[in-house]
Amino acid sequence: MHGFKLLDRFKSTQVHALSPQDSNPCSRGKLSKCKFTNTGSVAQALLPCGLPTTELLEPSIDSYLKPIDYVESLAEIYRRLNTCSQTDKSLLCIEQFSILRGLGDPKLLRRCLCAARQYAIDVHSKVVLSAWLRFERREDEFIGVSSKDCSGYILECPMAALVSGCDPNSIYDHCQCGQDNLEAVDNQILMGNEGSSLEEDSDVSFCIGDELVHCVRFKIASLSSPFKAMLYGSFVESRRDKIDFSKIGISVKGMRAVQVYSRTGRVDLFCPEIVLELLSFANRFCCEELKCACDAHLASLVCGTEDALILIDHGLEERANLLVASCLQVFLRELPNSLYNHKVMSVFCNSEARERLAMLGHASFLLYYFLSQVAMEENMASNAAVMLLEGLEEFATEKWQKALALHQLGCVMLERKEYKGAQFYFEAAVEAGHVYSLAGVARTKYKQGQQYSAFRLMNSLIFKHKPVGWMYQERSLYGVGQEKIMDMNTATELDPTLSFPYKFRAVMKVEEKQIRAAITEIDKIIGFKLSPDCLELRAWFFIALEDFESALRDIRALLTLEPKYMMFHGRVSGDHLVELLSHRIRLWSLADCWMQLYERWSSVDDIGSLAVLHQMLSNDPAKSLLWFRQSLLLLRLNCQKAAMRCLRLARNHTSSVHERLIYEGWLLFDSGHREEALSRAEKSISIQRSFEAFFLMAYTLADTNLDPESSSTVIQLLEEALRCPSDGLRKGQALNNLGSIYVDCGKLDQAADCYMNALNIKHTRAHQGLARVYHLKNQRKAAFDEMTKLIEKAHSSASAYEKRSEYCDREKAKDDLNMATQLDPLRTYPYRYRAAVLMDDQKETEALEELTKAIAFKPELQMLHLRAAFYESMGDKTSARQDCEAALCLDQNHTDTLNLYNRTQDQATRSI
Repeated sequence: MHGFKLLDRFKSTQVHALSPQDSNPCSRGKLSKCKFTNTGSVAQALLPCGLPTTELLEPSIDSYLKPIDYVESLAEIYRRLNTCSQTDKSLLCIEQFSILRGLGDPKLLRRCLCAARQYAIDVHSKVVLSAWLRFERREDEFIGVSSKDCSGYILECPMAALVSGCDPNSIYDHCQCGQDNLEAVDNQILMGNEGSSLEEDSDVSFCIGDELVHCVRFKIASLSSPFKAMLYGSFVESRRDKIDFSKIGISVKGMRAVQVYSRTGRVDLFCPEIVLELLSFANRFCCEELKCACDAHLASLVCGTEDALILIDHGLEERANLLVASCLQVFLRELPNSLYNHKVMSVFCNSEARERLAMLGHASFLLYYFLSQVAMEENMASNAAVMLLEGLEEFATEKWQKALALHQLGCVMLERKEYKGAQFYFEAAVEAGHVYSLAGVARTKYKQGQQYSAFRLMNSLIFKHKPVGWMYQERSLYGVGQEKIMDMNTATELDPTLSFPYKFRAVMKVEEKQIRAAITEIDKIIGFKLSPDCLELRAWFFIALEDFESALRDIRALLTLEPKYMMFHGRVSGDHLVELLSHRIRLWSLADCWMQLYERWSSVDDIGSLAVLHQMLSNDPAKSLLWFRQSLLLLRLNCQKAAMRCLRLARNHTSSVHERLIYEGWLLFDSGHREEALSRAEKSISIQRSFEAFFLMAYTLADTNLDPESSSTVIQLLEEALRCPSDGLRKGQALNNLGSIYVDCGKLDQAADCYMNALNIKHTRAHQGLARVYHLKNQRKAAFDEMTKLIEKAHSSASAYEKRSEYCDREKAKDDLNMATQLDPLRTYPYRYRAAVLMDDQKETEALEELTKAIAFKPELQMLHLRAAFYESMGDKTSARQDCEAALCLDQNHTDTLNLYNRTQDQATRSI
């Protein structure tokens, strides 16, 4: 009966079509195009589209694999990684990468790609994975760096990728690219010496037209079995001194090159045109060694896209594996620029070219996975994305690969508003076992006016599976009235990281003329998950209130995340709106900007600090120091991709070598190359002593487990940094770090001095360090008061509430941790603390539920380990093992989890 009532209501509810303006595709992550409400007269000029309504507001369909049960999927991947052969391990790491994409941890994803490259055996896989790792670091954005430049490590080395075989232990070693090459032989002298001896030992000549090429019979015969049979077998040529090669298809220069190769075994003495002739000759007469030599030499000559485009056809024609690999490597290392070269795209998208690549083993799921991800990132609705995803589907062999390709094709078709095609692909992905694609099926049905059918589909999904947040979020789109709101609230309860319910509730409050309440609602998610679409929405609200200063702050912060972001459904550039709003407020001078930055940085107002830096960079875009500061803020806000872009810009804009070395050092540190980061810092100091160089060295050393000697070195480095010129913002950070090292060394008085000095220059976060010192001195009340000061001063205070909970009684701690969870549900310590308290109170079921509700939206290592320990204590060894396996899939070297896993394994073995 409930279904029939809903059906009646759906029949009476209009399904609004998109307006004519909606035919233009909009970028993913922005608000859907929708109807608008009117605003005040002043704001109306700045809101050309008005304010959005809830009517057609909708979330995007995630374009990656999304398991129903992450823990189960992670555990299964770990088990297979532990038992698979080495030949299968590389592709299994790519499957692991695909599963983990939904967790949004760039370092975790890079670790998977590194592992895939580590166990890659064939040249093709090495070429693709090395290029993929390079792309993830976006080295293409470095000024003065070419696609063939090497990072110095085998992991990404273009030359090492062209060597077949697997040595997992050497993958992180330095490659040979930096070493000096052996002196080249003087080609002219060598050719002259060879020429002088031709008449002395040649015993057979090859006629090409009127020319004779004198050769040594046994040396030519040694090139291949066919030549041996020709020159020493029963053929007439074996009894002749002159053999006619006029119709063979080789020039006189080419045949002379064959003669020289037969004596020297070298092809690097000849120009590329001659080597191509030799390659064709080698194929014709089955000269395998000559073919390999030509293949390797030509591969080494491919330096740029133009070379690759010329040589790849020869490589495919002559089946020269290394040459084709080298050409592909250039195309891949030039991404994303290669996507805009139609000649390059024809290599990957033309069916005939794709078939030729496949025949040589150079068309694979891995190749098209990489290409399609780059294309989707560049433009989700592009033709290139469609064609590359079709290639991905074509080369998918395993079930998960098919599911991924089909689901992503569905997402692209949905973005292009080709709803029937999208529905077809989503349904095919469901058939391949990807349950989440049902959300895509429901969405395409809804877009085609089948709202009730979409509702029933999601309703069925919720009843069949253990419900998760995205299921209720999707069903809310197709519900009506109070049920829609209830589904939104349930979605937030199950997964507070979903941004759409917050946006919907905020816009709903705007429709009710409660704009302040709308801002409060959207603030909830901006407080712990910064995203361009939420900042855009809040900026709209501030414009409607004619609070142009706050609106400008949000738009500037937004543009630090996505510099080319288009506001108002892709109709107005963010930069243009900044210009319009700038006329409505008093602009700050450079001195004002520094004062504002100091004030906002000190009050832990990261969004405000980003906005100030954006204004300063607008006036001086070549100021590398400002780009660096922006990267620090973005890292603090967990926006790693944007932070790395800012670091690259800092590196590109600096005019001094010692500064460039520092920024390169930070980039290397963030990609896991600590030794190289230290080397860059040392080189920088050798050129010029600076705060940032010493700070980089200290930070890199302190990132590992410090022994007393290392701690002493870090202290000396930080003291050296503090002696160098810098501003209060950075010196406050150095003092804070120095205090932390002193605490670890048990030098509490020195630590307190550092923290007090940091507070004197308004480094507000030093309150936390000082509280720790008081706590270690058994002054809990002072520690609690110190954290209270931080809470009062900081705009972002979730971590402060969490830390203060350590310095108060259980009830007050519970209140603080509940507040921390409310402000930032991604922080895991509060869940673990509450679960541990419940376990101590022998409330085992409630303890498990506390962890399980958080693991459902954030399967994090420490929470999985704790739940595994709970399961073990309760005698549930199977669940304990599964949680251990899922945790080890995130970090296979986590000692405590390994010990627990081995213990449960031993117990299982003994019980058999």
